[in-house]
Amino acid sequence: MADTHFAHLAHADFPPFMPGSVWLVGAGPGGPGLLTLLGYHALGQADVIVHDALVSPDILALAPPHVERVHAGKRGGKPSPKQADITIRLIDLARQGKRVLRLKGGDPFMFGRGGEEAGELARAGVPFRIVPGISSGLGGLAYAGLPVTHRDTNHAVIFLTGHDESGAVPGAVDWPAIARAAPVIVMFMAVKHLPAIAHRLLDAGRMPDEALTVVSHAASPRQVVVETSLGAASGLTDIPTPAIVVLGPVSRYRHNLDWYVDEVRKHSFG
Repeated sequence: MADTHFAHLAHADFPPFMPGSVWLVGAGPGGPGLLTLLGYHALGQADVIVHDALVSPDILALAPPHVERVHAGKRGGKPSPKQADITIRLIDLARQGKRVLRLKGGDPFMFGRGGEEAGELARAGVPFRIVPGISSGLGGLAYAGLPVTHRDTNHAVIFLTGHDESGAVPGAVDWPAIARAAPVIVMFMAVKHLPAIAHRLLDAGRMPDEALTVVSHAASPRQVVVETSLGAASGLTDIPTPAIVVLGPVSRYRHNLDWYVDEVRKHSFG
């Protein structure tokens, strides 16, 4: 029955992946089951995949074996290709007449530098398409039983990056304004600077007993969840990355909504 259902995709009216173009595709937060249908279509049509370190091997395996795979992962504290070099390579490959799939973890426009890459492609006259993906700040937290909004706790949420271009704590952030703006703050790439970020939020008026939850390797069989408080965040050590951090009252729902149990993890497609 399942095979028959998926067979319908062969007749779906997906847009053509034209030679000489680049598709910036979000791969989602983890398991291949969270890849969009348009992303799956792109994997089957691409000539070359330029992928981030956060894209799982299971997702890359969905592309035909002959498709060229280029690792362009950027990981904090590790040797990584420069962003300018990645963009130049995308342009060069497209100008060779290839269908170039730029595959990013999560969503390309959610702290994924997709806007920068798309802007350079536009300036170079290279046709491109944006294929949104499920952000770890939404889907990854859902796999930990964490709703980013709940009408009993918050009507607003802030998404925050944990470092700037230099790798330091973002210097342009108005921390007092951030602390006041929303009950829930979701932080990407924040583990390295979590003690410093927690200190800034405490100085800005957030309470030390506020719940803080860290979800590592979200939506994958390696998912690990650590629950603590903002005041105790500086004591966290050896947190696996990638990780997403959520501060605020929505953590209270996790104990009832933590559906992603060991039995579910046995299913590789999420």
